[in-house]
Amino acid sequence: MSLKTNREQLIMTAVQGSVAPAHQWAPFEVGAAGEIFSWPSTGGITYNVKIGDSVFGWAGEHIEPGVSTTLSHKNRKVEAGYQFMACCGNQARVVSGEAKGETGTVLGHHGGVEHLMIDFPDSTLDRLTCEDKFLIRGYGQGLRLIDHPDVYIYNLDPDLLEAWGLKERADGRIEVPVHVIIPGHAMGSGIGALSVTTGDYDILCHDQATVSEHGMERLRFGDFVAVLDHDNRYGRTYRKGSITIGVVIHSDSPLAGHGPGMMTLISACDDKLVPVLSDDANMGAIKRIGRYV
Repeated sequence: MSLKTNREQLIMTAVQGSVAPAHQWAPFEVGAAGEIFSWPSTGGITYNVKIGDSVFGWAGEHIEPGVSTTLSHKNRKVEAGYQFMACCGNQARVVSGEAKGETGTVLGHHGGVEHLMIDFPDSTLDRLTCEDKFLIRGYGQGLRLIDHPDVYIYNLDPDLLEAWGLKERADGRIEVPVHVIIPGHAMGSGIGALSVTTGDYDILCHDQATVSEHGMERLRFGDFVAVLDHDNRYGRTYRKGSITIGVVIHSDSPLAGHGPGMMTLISACDDKLVPVLSDDANMGAIKRIGRYV
């Protein structure tokens, strides 16, 4: 059955940002196992880490694929509108420099640093500079399923939702294709955050037994993943029988309480959502971007 949405009532608003500087958090950092490292982290234009790549194995932590952007490097309070309006799957257009006019696709937002990641083809990345600006057609906040008011949707472009392949079952539950199903106890940094329309929260991958048991070693940038017993309707909390679906937006991290980042997309309680494993459950595979070109 086709899922009807209210897409005709959604507001499309232009928001504009620029490249976020590459950042070093400390000369050295200490991982959860006591390891000492000095690695690249957030920000900048990242040429070789793309949607579809594994989130593991990089000599870096909290790595953001593609172009990391912000509205303002000085005032965190004004970032909320830029983060809020830009949704996963939205179109971004370069509005300055040698690559002016080229288009890309929003992946998602990263809390704490308040970065928004955008995927661009290699031919565009090669012409970008750290002074360039991007205009995003912010479209998706307020999206809902007309016949399922108990399903909450955030940060999602309606075109991406339609192409994702959600299905309504005869019992009224909704099947959602995902690449990995995460147990609720494996979520870390970001739990308790009030807003799910900005920022993300992290999947903990430091316990190898849990990673192996749930196939979490398969996590890729852009993956749709389900988190069991997590309610993200009004913030991020534990609730038995709830399920939250998100998209993976940054890499793994050795830091305690941190790991691959996931931005909230859909949440519901009472076993309303049924995650169905699919190797193609990645926004890059649907949009034909990143490693899926």
